[in-house]
Amino acid sequence: MDNLLSIVTFLPTLAALILAVFLRGNDEAANQNARWVALFATTATFLISLLILFGFDPENTGFQFVEQADWLLGLQYKLGVDGISVLFVMLTTFIMPLTILASWKITDRVKEYMIAFLVLETLLIGVFAALDLVLFYLFFEGGLIPMFLIIGIWGGKNRIYASFKFFLYTFLGSVLMLVALVGMFADAGTTDIETLLSHQFGSETFSLLGLQIIGGMQTILFLAFFASFAVKLPMWPVHTWLPDAHVEAPTAGSVVLAAVLLKLGGYGFLRFSLPMFPVGSDVLGPLMLWLGAIAIVYTSLVALVQEDMKKLIAYTSVAHMGFVTIGIFAANQQGIDGAIFQMLSHGFISAALFLVVGVLYDRMKTREIEAYGGLAIRMPAFALIFMLFTMANLGLPGTSGFIGEFLTMFGVFQVNTWVAFVSATGVILSASYALWLYRRLVFGDLTKASLKTIADMSAREKAIFAPLVAMTVLLGVYPSLVTDIIGPSTAALVANYDTALNAAETALQHASN
Repeated sequence: MDNLLSIVTFLPTLAALILAVFLRGNDEAANQNARWVALFATTATFLISLLILFGFDPENTGFQFVEQADWLLGLQYKLGVDGISVLFVMLTTFIMPLTILASWKITDRVKEYMIAFLVLETLLIGVFAALDLVLFYLFFEGGLIPMFLIIGIWGGKNRIYASFKFFLYTFLGSVLMLVALVGMFADAGTTDIETLLSHQFGSETFSLLGLQIIGGMQTILFLAFFASFAVKLPMWPVHTWLPDAHVEAPTAGSVVLAAVLLKLGGYGFLRFSLPMFPVGSDVLGPLMLWLGAIAIVYTSLVALVQEDMKKLIAYTSVAHMGFVTIGIFAANQQGIDGAIFQMLSHGFISAALFLVVGVLYDRMKTREIEAYGGLAIRMPAFALIFMLFTMANLGLPGTSGFIGEFLTMFGVFQVNTWVAFVSATGVILSASYALWLYRRLVFGDLTKASLKTIADMSAREKAIFAPLVAMTVLLGVYPSLVTDIIGPSTAALVANYDTALNAAETALQHASN
């Protein structure tokens, strides 16, 4: 089918326009119509995106389903997916119907709420599918607006502070990326990402303000992109916006934020930093490895002392993104495969954990850990599902969490054993905070009077968790579903990275002679 990617990308926005133009009133009937339109649109988007997955050829390491058209002022509209991006498109379309179902009880400005999520889906898919720098930047920055509104309008009591902190951190980080995009166009004469992947940016050392810039222009461009991607991932120490955003966001907002939005940073490193600036990535690679290792240990320790369930899970997300960082900058097949697998796995697991918090908050209107205990007595189905995702979060073999962490650690061990050793302590710490949280919520006597009538999960809630359970277990026992798709593309990325480094080293030797 022609224009399949465009259909998948813009179908949610079409549904948002239908809601904005044709749906009138704010009574319960109108609200219910808004919910059903959003659910139908997101489900249809997922089903159509399956055609992309089934028609994708993993052995072809180039871009597939490419669509291209010229815009005004010489700009171009170009979409396409490869083995690195296609599964992130699928992750986005998979998660969005679940977020709509999780929002079924929203009663405040329901139409606007659904429009915000539908527009957000378009912008997220667009980031992963864009093959033009300008188009990528528009999608990348555009995603801030609906998430800013979701947190700021439907969030908790400190939602204004959290939404502005989220916006300012992520927007300011991207200003340098915009400058870098202009520099790349000036150097290469094009904004076409496919062309830029084979363009050789300058790597000759030069002096700037009395400093020797090893890696030359590539290092400068790497740092400019790093400013944006590090905040989005987020990396330590620019992660502080994330716990506030998660705590104040509505449940569905936290799900999208953790499952998809955080992946934009890791995807950016894989799409731009490693393939386009290999010398800069190599020069700053050791720093990136240690920043990732510090994030794993530091945020795991911080998670141990949290009293708010959402904030605890938010800090665990930073720790798991630390594994993504070290996997990417190990710059070998196992590390990058592990990083991508970890991002996909974290998408399912983190979504489920925030939904778990949402189940309790809907009933008790509190996220304080101290308010719970002994839930297994009244909520056995909840306890079982929560146990599965707790085990997956700490990397139990047989779950998707284990595969990502194992591959990542294997790749990093080949590059830097000390980073691997420090990062491995995060596995122990993750078991500590995950089991500590589970024990306090689920086990023990049911002594609190407010919990003695608490109801177990409804059929709707079980239906939301069912696909997340299936994917977490399926990828844990059959990881080749992912690795067979990403493997050829990551192998090509590593090969091109090594070739570029060798060419730069040879050129440096000739210049010194």
